[in-house]
Amino acid sequence: MTEVHHFSYGLLTPAAAYIMSFVGSLLGLLCTARARATTGRSRASWLGLAALAIGGTGIWVMHFIAMLGFSVSHTEIRYDVPLTLLSCAVAVVVVAVGLFIVGFAGTRTPVIVAGGVLTGAGVASMHYMGMMAMNMAADVGYQPALVALSVLIALVAATAALWFATRVRGLWATAGAALIMGLAVSGMHYVGMAAMRIHPHDHAHDAALGGAGAADFLLPLVGGVGAVATLLLIIIAMAPNEDEMRIEAALQERVEARRQSPPPAAPADQIGHPDPRPAPGEWFGGGPGR
Repeated sequence: MTEVHHFSYGLLTPAAAYIMSFVGSLLGLLCTARARATTGRSRASWLGLAALAIGGTGIWVMHFIAMLGFSVSHTEIRYDVPLTLLSCAVAVVVVAVGLFIVGFAGTRTPVIVAGGVLTGAGVASMHYMGMMAMNMAADVGYQPALVALSVLIALVAATAALWFATRVRGLWATAGAALIMGLAVSGMHYVGMAAMRIHPHDHAHDAALGGAGAADFLLPLVGGVGAVATLLLIIIAMAPNEDEMRIEAALQERVEARRQSPPPAAPADQIGHPDPRPAPGEWFGGGPGR
């Protein structure tokens, strides 16, 4: 009898996956907070970093850490490298699209919902693409009701993430939002995995399997994305917070406005007459002839 295990290492993989989802969501929300306080190219840069954090770390890394705990009895599992890399790119791109929609098109409810639906559909696609990347000597099917539930969770989670990105302020509120986002992403993953139905082949087919093993490919890639997350944390720590950036932007606007405003016109009674006041140097006895 074929046994499918989602927690081959006990609570280690789901706990590690949730932590990575939380960290990625937290970094992404901190980046969007900086984006709210800027405009133009600077806002686009912060939103791009947020997409890398949420899509790359919070979603994709979480997915494949959780996949390390997935196993099928007496069946080897390998991963299609190009398809796995494509799933990572999809995760980052769809999150970026959603963030740029709310970042530049406004934060009205219809805009957030539209961005959430698009992003959620992309996240679900990334998840099932990552599952398609698994090569094993078995036929894989899915239970439609659970697939639909996982997609619904992805849509709600993505919409909530965009709402948090436009509304949440303060470190504790941001951390709370990241905890909720991590729970939603993890829930979507495990519901989608529960929808799988595995029917193994004869073991003679195992020799034809292609792709990379989990330890050979996924762990180094996860480590690389983790390093990117660390770099993001350093960038965020060195950058001013949202309030400081707003104050700086306001000061720059005032300076620019003064530069562009014309100098005040001289009073009519002084036109053609010299200024009776001494030159600046004469206030200290440094005028001409001294």
